[in-house]
Amino acid sequence: MTLSLALLALVPLLPLAAAQSPVWGQCGGIGWTGPTTCAAGSTCTVSNAYYSQCLPSSTAPTTTVTSTQTSTAPSSTPPAAGSGLNTLAKSIGKLYFGTATDNNELSDTAYRAILNNNAMFGQITPANSMKWDATEPSQGVFTFTNGDTIANLAKTNGQLLRGHNCVWYNQLPSWVSGGKFTTAQLTSIIQNHCGTLVGHFKGQTYAWDVVNEPFNDDGSWRADVFYNTLNTQYVTIAFNAARAADPAAKLYINDYNIEQAGAKATAMQNLIRSLKSAGTPIDGVGLQCHFIVGQVPSTLKSNIQTFASLGVEVALTELDIRMTLPSSTTSLNQQKTDYQTVVSACASVSGCIGITLWDFTDKYSWVPNTFSGQGAACPWDSNLVQKPAYSGIAAAL
Repeated sequence: MTLSLALLALVPLLPLAAAQSPVWGQCGGIGWTGPTTCAAGSTCTVSNAYYSQCLPSSTAPTTTVTSTQTSTAPSSTPPAAGSGLNTLAKSIGKLYFGTATDNNELSDTAYRAILNNNAMFGQITPANSMKWDATEPSQGVFTFTNGDTIANLAKTNGQLLRGHNCVWYNQLPSWVSGGKFTTAQLTSIIQNHCGTLVGHFKGQTYAWDVVNEPFNDDGSWRADVFYNTLNTQYVTIAFNAARAADPAAKLYINDYNIEQAGAKATAMQNLIRSLKSAGTPIDGVGLQCHFIVGQVPSTLKSNIQTFASLGVEVALTELDIRMTLPSSTTSLNQQKTDYQTVVSACASVSGCIGITLWDFTDKYSWVPNTFSGQGAACPWDSNLVQKPAYSGIAAAL
């Protein structure tokens, strides 16, 4: 009897324990209806009026709050951060906040639960399944199985889809990269590939990265089968083929290291001016934003504005911010600041229409396999737990 009474006495405490938010989880904010207490060792800490997060007690600022929010919402109240990053982005006039994904990740149930939430992600980019080697491995033989899977997922979830990509020097089948083509032959090959690819997904994609990474870092044109055979004309050929295949899709050119003022950004700006002057159907430019912790370009915002002033949409298309491993409290907090800086730069320029993470979790990040000794580049860790970077993004939005 005594044991039974003791157990009964514990019952009321169980919901309280279960309702605690984990470390790095949300614990408050205007409109928040989830857990408002934090797991042991963490403290509920204000990021802004709409978002409070359980930070480890050793890293939390000295100013903390209880679970009750007393802030008065403005007359036009943005949604709470708990509603998701896409909801926040749309509340400030952006078209979407999205993420890349890949087919091999879709069997991960916990990952899918986050990916499928269109309040968190309003847009999806297939990381690999629409590239040339995946869609036309042999000349004239197209396969869209994996691309269709992600396109259908976006449709089911009510998310926008960005196509990635039509023409790129990398991930080409050998019949393209090693081909010895005349100008007429390669023109036809580009037209057929871009037209068939974009045409297959007609009506399903918001935008396409039509040409990807055409420049070297010094602003010179990258030497590849396309440039070597057709000079700069391959860009126009690709854009015209994409427009003919889907007149409604936004057509982008996409590159990295054009986020800051310099030779590469200038070359891209000059190309966009030239294409628009010639009547080439270009609608947008993608700034990839593969950054390093502590090294976000100081000219990012002004450069976004410069691109927008050319009369094209600007999108941050492949955002991640990597660090030297192992991560530390210091590097994670700097990463939070950096994510906030990047997202704030887009938020402050009306011509910047959306942001895409290059996958949202370290579990599936491309970084460790590409940059030795580096990683932890995403706002969710490898256990799908939100890192400080998440609250930096939410604060910026």
